[in-house]
Amino acid sequence: MNLPTYDTLHLSAQEPHCLVVTLDRPEVLNAINTQMGRELLDLWTRLAAEGEDLRAVVLTGRGERAFCAGGDLKERHGMSDAAWRAQHEIFERAFFALLDVPVPVIAAVNGHAYGGGLETALACDFIYASRNARFALSEVRLGIMPGGGGTQNLARAVGERRAKELILRAQAFDAEQALGWGLVNHLSEPGRVLQDALAAAREIAANGPLAVRQAKKSIHFGLQGDLRTGCRFEIEAYNRLVSSEDRHEGVRAFNEKRTPQFKGR
Repeated sequence: MNLPTYDTLHLSAQEPHCLVVTLDRPEVLNAINTQMGRELLDLWTRLAAEGEDLRAVVLTGRGERAFCAGGDLKERHGMSDAAWRAQHEIFERAFFALLDVPVPVIAAVNGHAYGGGLETALACDFIYASRNARFALSEVRLGIMPGGGGTQNLARAVGERRAKELILRAQAFDAEQALGWGLVNHLSEPGRVLQDALAAAREIAANGPLAVRQAKKSIHFGLQGDLRTGCRFEIEAYNRLVSSEDRHEGVRAFNEKRTPQFKGR
């Protein structure tokens, strides 16, 4: 796909079939304003519709201080209720569009991730974080609550009781705690999280792209129901791969002791 140009996002294809998306408002710790919300919605929608050659995405923030500080409260200051709700509708649609991206999205959390920043990371498939990163869903301190999937995705990542404590106390936590609770998959030394996330994206991109997409879909949607229904969904996803060119190429390459050349067909 042709990479679009945005005001608040920077896109870079640094690896074959891999896209790096950088939240690019470092002067406000990459806070999400209306423009960024619109651009994220457009990007994630484009990737779902046009990203046939794409196999993995890494999402990070500009600078070392913050991945994303959440919603831009300076822009929101003085907003009418109607304007606030209209803006949040854009944010909601962007979060849902991120959840629906068909290829794996890795959050490379290079610094603090607060509020909507943490919700953005939670909407990704998994998280690599710098050891100096900090996290919080502290919206209740502002008289609101997480509204970008935070109450749902955090609870699914760390468990109901832990999520209630963190959200209701507006409690910040560090990267080591996030790793221990299962919210973060890997900790990187400061300045290295993007490289580590790209290494993971490279490994994903080397695998069968149709298989990766089907496996992601099976995990995500299978967990929404009971075990038997999830297993049935898995088999349906599996059977769609049996007649693919990639499945034939993978088995042939194994027997010929060479690296498979997957085409996504």
